[in-house]
Order: sequence, then C-alpha cells, then structure tokens
Amino acid sequence: MAFLDKHKAIETHATLLMVLSLLVVTIGGIVEIAPLFYLQNTIEKVEGVRPYTPLELAGRDIYIREGCYVCHSQMIRPMRDEVERYGHYSLAAESMYDHPFQWGSKRTGPDLARVGGKYSNAWHVDHLVNPQAVVPESVMPKYNFLLDTEVDGKYIGDIMSTHRMVGVPYTDEEIAAAKEDFAAQANPDGDTSGLTTRYGDKVTIANFDGQPALTEMDALIAYLQVLGTMVDFSTFMPDPTR
Repeated sequence: MAFLDKHKAIETHATLLMVLSLLVVTIGGIVEIAPLFYLQNTIEKVEGVRPYTPLELAGRDIYIREGCYVCHSQMIRPMRDEVERYGHYSLAAESMYDHPFQWGSKRTGPDLARVGGKYSNAWHVDHLVNPQAVVPESVMPKYNFLLDTEVDGKYIGDIMSTHRMVGVPYTDEEIAAAKEDFAAQANPDGDTSGLTTRYGDKVTIANFDGQPALTEMDALIAYLQVLGTMVDFSTFMPDPTR
C-alpha cells in the first residue's frame, strides 16, 4: 500500500514524472546505443558480396529513376511462405553497398531479391518492352524506350567516387577503369580480363539487350541479373555468435 502511495505521488506530480521518464529513456538509450560506437561494423560480412560493377550500378540508378522499387521489394522475410516462394531469406550483407537500400514495403509485383539468373536476358527484354505479352495479368507499364536510349558511362566514375564517400570500397583502380569496365560488361567479344580481375569471375558478361549499341536496357538487365547471385547459399552458414 505504501508503494502505491509513492507511485501515486509520482503520477500526480507532472514535473517529477517528466524528469523520471527522461531519466529512464536516457538510461535505456545509453544501453542500446553506446555499444554501437565500439563496433566497426554491425553487419556480418558474407563471402561473395561485392560492390556493383559500373554497368550494374548504372542499371540500379535506372531502376530507382523509373520507380521500380515502388512495386517490387528486395527483401525476403524469414517466414516459411516467403522462403518457399522466393528463396533464402535476405541477409543484411546483401544490401551493405546499397545507398539507399531497396528493401521496400509493398509488392504489387513479385520480390526481386533473387531474380538474378532466374530468367534469360531475352525474357527480361520482352518483359520490359511489353510486360503484358509475358505476364497477361501484369499492371506494369512498358519500358520499351530503354532500348532506344544509349549510354556511354561518361560520369560513372564520378558516381562511383560518390558511393565511395559513403562507404562503398571502390578502389582508385576501379574508378579509373570505370568507363572501360562499363562497356566491357556488355561486350562478351571484347577484352573483359580487367573487369573480371577487379570484380571476380562470377560477373555476368553479355550483350544484355541483343543490340549493337549500349543502352539503358543493357544496364538495367545487368543489374537485375546480379540480384541474389553473389552469395552461394548452398555453402552459407550463419554466424551463431551474431
């Protein structure tokens, strides 16, 4: 009874209640936030995850520009129905070089976290040119203009430098060779040795849109084809200490 009387005294004294509430929130905040200052990284690094190639990065910018994230998420939740439909649940490390990340909160269309390699380049071209020809019930708009819009990667080195400022570990060599790598990834008949040396042998190299010119369609498909392909989930083992 005495305890309740003391509690009542706090509840009926506005200033005292405010001060004690602030004290509790402050202690809780310190306990939650302070340890983060002593961690170099809160994301568990996963083998295979790398920064985007210049062409993939340009494709990601097109993806954002066209608002694809509004209808497509890139985050598979760790729930049975999601995993059975889309594949292994998303790892934080898969988005560590995304600024901003593309997790999304709405799915008018399917999640795209594992779309890389699921369809051929030709399928993506057909789907982007006329979505209803591939999926009749689709409400997705047509993006056929991407086939007619050429890109040369003139400013891709500057874009990579900007991403490096926010933590993406692009090297001086990768930035210097950005325009060369940009063109090389869409030209399987050219010299791609520099590209694979810098970004690994798993980089998809192809004439993505099937046309002689390098277009925004090439860039967007290069980005889509890398989503979910960096991590080998057949050998992935989560760190039990995290």
